[in-house]
Amino acid sequence: MPALLRGARAVYGGAIREALSKAGYDDIPKNGVYVLGAIARMGAPLSEIIGHLGASKQAGGQLVDTLVTRGYLDRETDPRDRRRLTVKLSERGREAAEISRAAIERIDAALARRVGREAVAHTRAALWALIELGSEHH
Repeated sequence: MPALLRGARAVYGGAIREALSKAGYDDIPKNGVYVLGAIARMGAPLSEIIGHLGASKQAGGQLVDTLVTRGYLDRETDPRDRRRLTVKLSERGREAAEISRAAIERIDAALARRVGREAVAHTRAALWALIELGSEHH
């Protein structure tokens, strides 16, 4: 199963990277696509997103700094608490997230044509169960 998951992730990753590169977004660092997508999808707190990456606070901070420097994220002072900084997607970040989402949807559609929507739904359910299993052991 781990080898299958790794191979499946490579298919999505390759499609995303290719789509971003063709659109001129070839400077997103490793794990940057995940951060942009997570912010676009959920607006989750950055600390939570970095935590899911399994990265240290220092590595997460460097990733965010790079995304800010390259124009994918905007960093602002929190108007409710001036001691805190917040990050949000810049226009460039939103565009990159949309391109990534479209690439994922193309792979999802191709997969559904190959194995059927029901099989894809069962696979998603099994993967969620696997993720929950991992959460129970931490």
